[in-house]
Amino acid sequence: MNLSPAKIAIDQALQETSLSLTPQEEPRLLKLVARNLQPDTNHITAATFIKLLCIIRRKEWAKRLNRQIQQENKPWIQSEDIAWAVSFVHEPEPSEDALQSALQQALHTRLRQNGKSPIDCFQTLYTDLIDSGKPIIGTKALRLMAQDVAIAFGLESNDTEQFIEEIVYQEQKQQQKDQEIQQTARDRKRDEIKKQKEWESSLVSFKEIPPLLHCSHKEVLRWIAENKIPVAQKIKKHGKEIWRFDPKEIKALRSQISNWRDGTPAKDKKNAYINLGDLNIKNKVIASVAAMDRYAGHFVTARSLKRRITIVTGPTNSGKSYTALKTMAESESGIALAPLRLLAHEFKEALSERNIAASLKTGEERQLIPNSRFLAATVEMCPMDNPVDVALIDEAQMLTDPDRGAAWTAAIMGVPARHVYVLGSPECIPIVKNIARLCDDPWEEISLQRKSALQTASSPIGINRLQAGDALIAFSRREVLDLRAILMQKGHSVAVIYGALSPEVRRAEAKRFNDGQADILIATDAIGMGLNLSIKRIIFSTIYKFDGTSRRMLTSQEVKQIGGRAGRYGKHETGTVGLLAGAGDPDFIRRQLEAPPEEQKDLRPLVQPDSAIVQLIANEINSDSLFGVLTRLKRAVLRSDDPNYRLAPMEETFAIASALEGVQGLELRDRWTYSVCPVDDRDNGIQRLIRWAADHASGKTIAAPSTGKLPSPSNASRQELERAEKRHKRLVAWRWLSLRFPDIYPDLEAAEKTTRELNDWIESVLRQQRRKNEL
Repeated sequence: MNLSPAKIAIDQALQETSLSLTPQEEPRLLKLVARNLQPDTNHITAATFIKLLCIIRRKEWAKRLNRQIQQENKPWIQSEDIAWAVSFVHEPEPSEDALQSALQQALHTRLRQNGKSPIDCFQTLYTDLIDSGKPIIGTKALRLMAQDVAIAFGLESNDTEQFIEEIVYQEQKQQQKDQEIQQTARDRKRDEIKKQKEWESSLVSFKEIPPLLHCSHKEVLRWIAENKIPVAQKIKKHGKEIWRFDPKEIKALRSQISNWRDGTPAKDKKNAYINLGDLNIKNKVIASVAAMDRYAGHFVTARSLKRRITIVTGPTNSGKSYTALKTMAESESGIALAPLRLLAHEFKEALSERNIAASLKTGEERQLIPNSRFLAATVEMCPMDNPVDVALIDEAQMLTDPDRGAAWTAAIMGVPARHVYVLGSPECIPIVKNIARLCDDPWEEISLQRKSALQTASSPIGINRLQAGDALIAFSRREVLDLRAILMQKGHSVAVIYGALSPEVRRAEAKRFNDGQADILIATDAIGMGLNLSIKRIIFSTIYKFDGTSRRMLTSQEVKQIGGRAGRYGKHETGTVGLLAGAGDPDFIRRQLEAPPEEQKDLRPLVQPDSAIVQLIANEINSDSLFGVLTRLKRAVLRSDDPNYRLAPMEETFAIASALEGVQGLELRDRWTYSVCPVDDRDNGIQRLIRWAADHASGKTIAAPSTGKLPSPSNASRQELERAEKRHKRLVAWRWLSLRFPDIYPDLEAAEKTTRELNDWIESVLRQQRRKNEL
């Protein structure tokens, strides 16, 4: 039997080194040796053989170290620490001590990069672990982690022990504080629920009102219609609507009866709007205004204007924004509202190109230009007080979004503009018309057509047939990065866009793609709104997505919104939308693109309270509990079958409000501010927010989250990239709070500098075009 040169070389090396191979190692080693043999030779040196054998065995060494870490409960030791450690081992049969020594060297090197001091390093490391769902459990593990940090920074023995004891003491103190907050929250929630039930049991039916007011049933009906008698609760029972009233409020109205009967004209119901800034408002009008079943009346300035609404609809690439911006640029003042901070920046730049200096206002950013009468902002930041000539509200199909739809309702109803342009896909038309009806605003409709042709690919597109100008669509961060690794291995330069990236990084990646530095873009549906991208073909890698609840097929609106990004006007005459080979039914994309607009089943706009409404309800129920206010709102204020409005789900707001019940010393309006802070509970966002709020209540200042010393982008692993993205989220929440509580969250400028550095690092990592195993 003829042996291959590689086999001969291995047999000779084994004799020279007295080493042995397992059956699993030999096939892999043959391939490595074959690649390293000089032409027409069948021999390698012992040193080269040992080096190649170590490469083969590193995977098994990593498994051994990983098992030991799990047994010892040391989650702060990361997979990249292990990978780095085994790369330093050059002995083919290392002892356990040698492997442990290499691991300690790798770990301590990373820890020194994780902070400027031992305490800074520990806090960053500890926060990263909690945010990744790997909390330190038990004092023993806490001591071991603190000891590793102390050793990494070279603390002396006495200093190490003092450092460990201080860490343990502070953590035990924090845990005790957390438990006290949680217990207080449980107690207060129980009391508020009890109060709610007692109030509900005290309510009386309609037939009991005439005796209480010494009047007739007919008079009661008329006064209810005139908003003089508040209905405390409306419920459906056996198909009938039942009204219930608070007897205390009813008895307090007795002194008004004679005035009502004197013929004092009732306010016109349509224009009976109340200034909610007056917190001395009488309880009797709470049910009709603060209670939100007259929600349009909350926006006093808008209701005082003679507004008209223009609904501009059309597919992506039809010029909707251009139409509205042109009119705004010709006016004396205007507001441009966008769904994303990135798009608000684009509106500001678009106005600047028309020689209009516009201010910028987003949740975490302010760029105010003195005397400017134009503003670009995110929808949630819509100003409701100062009238302007023209307003633009983009992506109105977001009205039906459970999480953010209420912000679009408030913006369309409340923007104080004489001419309101509402832009969106055709699906938004019925609900926008309904909002116009509720506001008693006249409306008109403009329908635009796509400026460049859009076609579907005739057949599925194989991954080897991707071309420059293609955008591959996935629906999770993991899928995006997996596809990135595959395409880079095939020699493509790749840009990526997904939701966890900041607007600045998304824009930088878009620029790389548009400039040709990256020939292929891989993105989630984060590209569906905004970002001017020079895409020739959109290719879906899947026809399914997880929407937070279940894995489902893409809707026609999603396919149109994303697919419409293909064929940017002025760059490509035709855009193509296709499906990656093996991703599903080839005709699915064509059917969804050709489908008529999806019919909305419920045209009632979503609404939610603001701080003024929250305060009014609190006054009404005589409570300083945010949880109590929101419970009353949900159970009694706006019934589920209200004919005009739907209460937004507000699950996260309820969760934060519930947890905040345990924080003593914060005013109601401050607790409301915390409850709407943008956090992600998947990254421990609510618990961190409650800790910040507790420090706020104690009068402590809260330092901006640290990023530690970031490793070289060229060596960054996928895990390090994810940690950086989570750190960015923490900074976003901190900066958002800093704009609202500058004395408690000081030095915003330093936090913005840290954010820029973190964004630059993330973009540098994504710009790396060589393939790493971790990526």
